[in-house]
Amino acid sequence: MTWIRTIPMSQADDQLKRAWEAQKALYPREYATPVHATEEEAQIVASHSLIPEALEHAFSTFGALMSPDLPLTRRHHEMIATMVSVTNRCVY
Repeated sequence: MTWIRTIPMSQADDQLKRAWEAQKALYPREYATPVHATEEEAQIVASHSLIPEALEHAFSTFGALMSPDLPLTRRHHEMIATMVSVTNRCVY
């Protein structure tokens, strides 16, 4: 759960809904189904809901970095994310 106010998808205006859909479209297919499905967006995405432009740009960058046209596989992405989390002493 985020510690800041967020806008749930059920209350999102058209601009925020477009930003959410745009960022989803850039993700690899295997990321389309959440591991822990909820009614609302993932909290890391929801934490950007107050500024739809930031949501769109931040997650567009992530989507571009995860492009299947690049040489890294999902396995590589997960390994890098794990090492970054360990290095930063992060629990996720």
